[in-house]
Formats: sequence, C-alpha cells, structure tokens
Amino acid sequence: MRYNTTNDGPPPALRGIADRSWQARGACNDLSTARSEKLFFPRKRDHASIAEAKRFCGQCPVKKDCFTYALDNEIRLGIWGGLTEAERRPWHAKITKRLDYSRVRAALMGRDVDLSTPERETVIRHAYLRGWGAERLAYLLQSDLNWIRDQLREAGHAIADRDRYWGLYDEEVQEDDAASTDDNKPDEKDKDDEEEVITSSPVPPQVHTQDLINSLGKAA
Repeated sequence: MRYNTTNDGPPPALRGIADRSWQARGACNDLSTARSEKLFFPRKRDHASIAEAKRFCGQCPVKKDCFTYALDNEIRLGIWGGLTEAERRPWHAKITKRLDYSRVRAALMGRDVDLSTPERETVIRHAYLRGWGAERLAYLLQSDLNWIRDQLREAGHAIADRDRYWGLYDEEVQEDDAASTDDNKPDEKDKDDEEEVITSSPVPPQVHTQDLINSLGKAA
C-alpha cells in the first residue's frame, strides 16, 4: 500500500485498493474454498442460501471493506458485504459519478484510492488551491505529467471564472425584482382613478325613480 504524505494529521481510515489486509479479519477467512463458493455464490432464486449468507455477513467486522472492494474492482457476481448482485447493481451503475469527500481526502493524503471522475477533478482542484506542483500531483494520481499540467491549468481557469462571476446573477435578479416592484406600484393618478371608480355608483340613476318602485310593487 502506497502512503506518502507530509501532513501531520492522523492518516485516513479509508484503505487503498492495494490493501487487502482486511481479508484476514473477515468472518469467512477460515472457510474452505468449496464452502465459500457454496455460501456466497448461491443460485438466484435460492432464498434459503441467500438468507444464510446474509446472516453470516451480518456478524463480519469488515463487511464495509468487503463491499467497497467489490465496487472498486467491478465484482458483480456473488454476495459481497452482505449484498446480493441485484442489491449492488445500483451502486455499480452510479459509481462513475460518485463524489465521496472521504475518498478525496484519503487520496490527497496519499492513499491509492480508485477515484471516480468527479472525485479526481476535486482532487486536482484542491491540489491547485494548495499550490501543488504538477510532478507531485502526477505521482499522487499515477498519471501522465503533461495531462496533469493541462488539468491544473483547467482547474485554475475554472476557479478564476467562479470567483469572477460569483454573485453576479444574484445581483441581476435583485435589480429585476426591484424594477418589477416599481412598475407594479400604482402612481397617484392611478389611485385617484381607482377611487373615482369605487365611489361612483354602478347603478343608473333611473333605477331609483319612484315610478320604477311602484311598477315593481305592482308586478309583485
């Protein structure tokens, strides 16, 4: 396992992809090969065997490490970390878009973590903000030096654009809201017109004549 850092903080708990020491502490470590295959690779509709495997995994102290190992290594068959193939399928489907900051921190501290594209981009931006050189980042990510230089340059442009336009849209929205408020505010002339409309009687004057009242009385 590669672990290189000048940080004085405690090392991250996340394991690197090359670290398989957790397997020695697994509840299934002492099982024979035949027993393991029968237990963790049951038939799809064999509910009794699947339930037995899940109970076995439920007491395992490294269940999470087992699950992470299956995801990082694209292992889709069998039961890993107490999850069946169907239960892990959604995790495999979205792993390329995963953004776990604990993994980002572990990578920055030297762990050989299998990063997704968003996680790798986040590591590069953090490295740029920390003032890392391209050689150091290329060694950390085990990537081509020229590609790392291009990525650091792009990260610098992205951060500069973010700072340049930060809050600009909010200011425009506030100005538009203020303008719309002024436009909707009635002026004094409009108020007078409204008052005239409200105070004037909507009933024609002839309705109030005595002849009409008498006519209505006769009709009743």
